[in-house]
Amino acid sequence: MPSSGVLHGLASSPGSITLTGDTFNRRLPVHKRRLRMEMMVDNYAKIVQDNLERLYGNLPKDLSLALPAQQDGKNFLFEAFGENCEIRPEGIFLGQVRQTGVIGILISLYALNAKPETCLTAPLKSFKDLPNSMPYAGAFVTHTQQILVNHVEDIEKSRGRIMEKLNGHKAPAGVEGDFSFMVYPLPKIALCYIFYEADEDFPASVTCLYSNNAISFLPIDALADVGEYTSKKILHLVQEK
Repeated sequence: MPSSGVLHGLASSPGSITLTGDTFNRRLPVHKRRLRMEMMVDNYAKIVQDNLERLYGNLPKDLSLALPAQQDGKNFLFEAFGENCEIRPEGIFLGQVRQTGVIGILISLYALNAKPETCLTAPLKSFKDLPNSMPYAGAFVTHTQQILVNHVEDIEKSRGRIMEKLNGHKAPAGVEGDFSFMVYPLPKIALCYIFYEADEDFPASVTCLYSNNAISFLPIDALADVGEYTSKKILHLVQEK
């Protein structure tokens, strides 16, 4: 994924490791590949902490309502990507695990962009119809939609569990597909997944749509990564015993 202005020039946009980095990495000696990955991890951790310093340096009085979240002193608790999430001045945690990678960046950006506006799910929007999405559209299709295509049958069997973990519900009336559902990776960002099973004429396919005003709560490159990491979470739930 192209470089992101949102990340303050400290690292490529979340997702760029898989989109642009793998081919280059394979040409490097093993020790240089390892060093490059360590540098990226360090950069991501720095971005998370920088974003938290910006957040707590001018903490909005209504942040608990804007996220929304339960507030405990300077800590904010809500659900994100199917896990209990806690934002603290010293870090972002899913469960007891500190998030120093892409997920941490996305949650910190969500907090920085929090506003009282309500999530509007309808009419749903395709990623390509979101403003300034063109540079990220190809990666979105590959990393959010196509990675699920070979798992449509298993996702159908697990959809109840997926919806339960990701605060989901049935898709709105009129949504087509062999089956579909809505999930909430973040409290005010909804994704609608529409699945077509393979038949004798057509292969399986997956479409992911966004809540109508998702762009109000995250910049476009971060929204692309929310789709990618939600799809990864769906695969994890399908494969989890």
